[in-house]
Amino acid sequence: MSSKISYVVFQGAQNFRLRIVLATLSGKAVKIEKIRSNDLNPGLKDYEVSFLRLMESVTNGSAIEISYTGTTIIYRPGIIVGGSLTHNCPMSKPVGYFVEPMLYLAPFSKRKFSIVFRGCTASHYDAGIEVIKWGLLPVLERFGVRECALHTLKRGSPPQGGGEVHLIVDSLIPQPITMHNLDRITISSIRGVAYSTRVSPSMVNRMIDAARKVLKPVNCEVNISADVWRGENSGKSPGWGITLVAANKKGWCVFAEDIGDAGDVPEDIGTKVAYQLLEEISISGAVGRNQLPLAIVYMIIGKEDIGRLRITRDQVDEKFIHLLRDIKSIFGSEVYLKPVDDDDTGDLIAMVKGVGFTNTSKKIA
Repeated sequence: MSSKISYVVFQGAQNFRLRIVLATLSGKAVKIEKIRSNDLNPGLKDYEVSFLRLMESVTNGSAIEISYTGTTIIYRPGIIVGGSLTHNCPMSKPVGYFVEPMLYLAPFSKRKFSIVFRGCTASHYDAGIEVIKWGLLPVLERFGVRECALHTLKRGSPPQGGGEVHLIVDSLIPQPITMHNLDRITISSIRGVAYSTRVSPSMVNRMIDAARKVLKPVNCEVNISADVWRGENSGKSPGWGITLVAANKKGWCVFAEDIGDAGDVPEDIGTKVAYQLLEEISISGAVGRNQLPLAIVYMIIGKEDIGRLRITRDQVDEKFIHLLRDIKSIFGSEVYLKPVDDDDTGDLIAMVKGVGFTNTSKKIA
């Protein structure tokens, strides 16, 4: 290991993907120490190693060094080249875990992204396919990344997976558009999908009926479709789940999702996700909690201009603070939070000055 290279040093396993993504965008080498050093099974997990392999595939010239115990990693980023490839995801994480970080990198690549991900398509803790399609891709459109799509080729429920999705990003932009959104989301419609693989279609209808019952008093259009998968394209395990997305007339949206485990009642899952959506609407500013990191990072790497985004106090949680600290460590930029003057909601305006990032991958490679 060369001692001449200076590293941005982090400790712990939290925000692992985002730290690698920010390092790639900034071109700065990072060193992450003490990764689960006190656990019974210390070091990187299989899905984190798989993610590093994916990063190696979509970049050119990246160098990754992992210590013998796996508790320390050094990552020296190369340039983002993209291209067509297939990535086999481990069963411990769904494909959403790997698709999400690609949304940060794909628009700033040398070539267009076309990646097929194979594995589980849903889980309790990471983004599902519909969440990425209906919740995260619209955020990219606001920053000028318009030609992007996620196609579901096969659904695969945990634990054995067997799903397949295809991420296509055809928009290659020099830098994101500056964001100004100072309005809270006012919901005009709610849509969703209840899906199942290798189980009775009645499970789907029971989830839809339960969700509709909760959302009826909202007084807006509710459209939840059924998506039943059978045969070869339904993966290797039985499973079912529901995703709900609430949008306003301008296309901003918030979402909630969950999947059913063995022994769960479909009505309970439908009711639970509907209440989660209502809670998400009540605590969201201009974007939802899960869309906030994507929006903030794109604002940071935008033009040297002030971008503004309305957030609520409920969104300023531990995860958000870790995000801001990592951004400051790598880009040296801070996010200024200012109270909203117009009303007494207690909301905040996140003001961000872009670092003037430019897509150099197309010029160099």
